[in-house]
Amino acid sequence: MLNVAAIVGRLAADPELRHTASGVAVTSFTLAVSRNYSRQGEERQTDWIDVVAWRNTAEFVCKYFTKGQMMAVTGSIQTRSYEDRSGNKRKAVEIQANDVSFVGSKRDNAGGDDFGQSYGQSYARPSAPAPQQPAAFSEPAPAFSSGSSEDFEEILKVIKDRYDSIINGLELTISLDDEFKTIRENFSKKIGRDYAASRGEYLNGIIMAAYLGYEFIDAAEVIFFDEEGEFDAEKTNEVLSERLAHTERAVIPGFYGSNPDGTIHTFSRGGSDITGSIVARAVHADMYENWTDVSGFLIADPRIIKNPKAIDVITYRELRELSYMGATVLHEDAIFPVRREGIPINIRNTNAPEDKGTLIVEATCQKPRFTITGVAGKKDFASITVEKAMMNSEVGFCRKVLTVFEDNGISIEHMPSGIDTMTIFVHQDEFAEREQKVIAGIHRAVEPDFLELESDLALIAVVGRGMRATRGTSGRIFSALAHANVNVKMIDQGSSELNIIIGVRNHDFDAAIKAIYDIFVNTRI
Repeated sequence: MLNVAAIVGRLAADPELRHTASGVAVTSFTLAVSRNYSRQGEERQTDWIDVVAWRNTAEFVCKYFTKGQMMAVTGSIQTRSYEDRSGNKRKAVEIQANDVSFVGSKRDNAGGDDFGQSYGQSYARPSAPAPQQPAAFSEPAPAFSSGSSEDFEEILKVIKDRYDSIINGLELTISLDDEFKTIRENFSKKIGRDYAASRGEYLNGIIMAAYLGYEFIDAAEVIFFDEEGEFDAEKTNEVLSERLAHTERAVIPGFYGSNPDGTIHTFSRGGSDITGSIVARAVHADMYENWTDVSGFLIADPRIIKNPKAIDVITYRELRELSYMGATVLHEDAIFPVRREGIPINIRNTNAPEDKGTLIVEATCQKPRFTITGVAGKKDFASITVEKAMMNSEVGFCRKVLTVFEDNGISIEHMPSGIDTMTIFVHQDEFAEREQKVIAGIHRAVEPDFLELESDLALIAVVGRGMRATRGTSGRIFSALAHANVNVKMIDQGSSELNIIIGVRNHDFDAAIKAIYDIFVNTRI
């Protein structure tokens, strides 16, 4: 049996990144796909096809695609059953994306927004200038899926033709015939999703190595996972160090490695960045340069702030705080290997190599340009406030409350507390279906005097090592928000003075970000 689908269409709306309770990234979106036929005298009809993407694919879609852009999607058709809010059983049919790619020219994609520098984009790009590549399709193509090997062969041929056109455009003499023969054989054996997901990186690596004249090293030969699917850092470092000790220049595909049985295993998120960090550690690099398509990280989201300033130097701790509050930065796993060795990371722009980019370091004596390093946030939270007299004297009170959330599979995002109150912030969509169970559970666990729910909240983190030595930072934030007519629902600051977290209404989110950026970056009063 075969379940393969390939479509090309335009995004009906901006995709939104979400995370499951276990932290897995996911996004769902709809593509408008034109039919390849029409009745005489009638306009060509359009089908609206739902697509779901997971993990690094979801992050890639949300990072680089906007409403109106053309997108090619390959994957499989899946069905799922669910209950709507009225309790009626429903059935949904959608495509689960295995791979997405850009289609057409900038003119074709005029419907999408082009922000130039995207906030915190971190996908690695090759350091050599990339030649102009032909589009896979010139116009929307009909969706198709099949249960026959003939259709599968047709899809594989389209992909191979794409690679052949790239090779010809680069005027290379290499051939990928053997690689595609192996891929075809392994696909017929149903070798697994991870193998399929990794083949793009693998083939791109072969082409890039040939283009640069470097040695190609298959990541499966030097990146390892254990029996539980966890990254084996020590074995990888030992084998990779030995391999690179005899290699001056090499291209190593990111995103994947191998299991003990030799099968392919992919990283869950930020795989290319993680691989680069692993390689930097193995060679004891003085610097890990991550070449991407932006000149470093930005202080704020450019979708909210027009042309925000770039961050010159940021510490690992600051980066972690911004990442926690929604900024799309390097995945934490990408930082860990180089952090162990004290290796700084430099985010550089392939298209503007003269730019210094952003330097990520363990610690620094360099004074920041501004009091804050960055401001980031997330929307759609709900808060549950529990009030009980003498709460602080009741041993295990907080643990009992948090156990209720754990038993219902709800992760906690933030938890400010007072003498007689504690407030738990959770993702609204996770909480909505279980709110009554949670309320009942809290009453049984701690018998509160009062319990209050509030929805449609946003959390904003103001982060910066410069705040430690600056008096009146909180006051300036409050003044700026008051001037912007933003009501503050919550404010919390840890003893480290590295960050201040503010709670506001969803509809005040953009205004709050603008006010904070303006007071600390534009006016600097």
